[in-house]
Amino acid sequence: MPYSNREGDGLRSRSSKKLALVALASAGIWLAGCPGTQTEEAAVPPPDPVERGRYLVTVSACNDCHTPAKMGPHGLEPDTTRMLSGHPEDLVLEAPAASDGPWIWHGAATKTAFAGPWGISYATNLTPDEETGFGIWTEEMFIEAIRTGAHMGRGRPIMPPMPWKSYGKMTDEDLRAIFAYLQSIPPIKNDVPEGLSADE
Repeated sequence: MPYSNREGDGLRSRSSKKLALVALASAGIWLAGCPGTQTEEAAVPPPDPVERGRYLVTVSACNDCHTPAKMGPHGLEPDTTRMLSGHPEDLVLEAPAASDGPWIWHGAATKTAFAGPWGISYATNLTPDEETGFGIWTEEMFIEAIRTGAHMGRGRPIMPPMPWKSYGKMTDEDLRAIFAYLQSIPPIKNDVPEGLSADE
């Protein structure tokens, strides 16, 4: 009677089954990554640009400077009736006294006007009002302004503390989404005063 190691045969059989299962799982993973093998249900729809823009405006803190602040029960809070409309047109400010530091720049109580070594700057009206806001801007103008730090992409310099150098590192897709969102909000007529450079 030939020698038979039944225990060894059983181990080899179990190992073969495990190897076969691993091979099948690997093939399934590989096939899942191949084009044309995923079902339509698995496809993720692209995000809505306006909703993406709303998210980016929120996390980029645009409201912190472009929405006037008012006093509320917990101190300064955004005036949502003037959302993203910039510095109030009827509040033109004089430059504070010059200082050598350590405090060398100032912010208005509205959180929409700033003064420092560069002069006085006012937060822009970002709503789509055609006369006083972004209503006549194009998407290309907006992207160029954020990339170059020039008003409308070719005008006067955008003054501090607007962090255009940081925002300019956003993707075109993100900047388009922000512009789409800004064009979707209610227009507010608010003619923001012109900023003043330090030599004016």
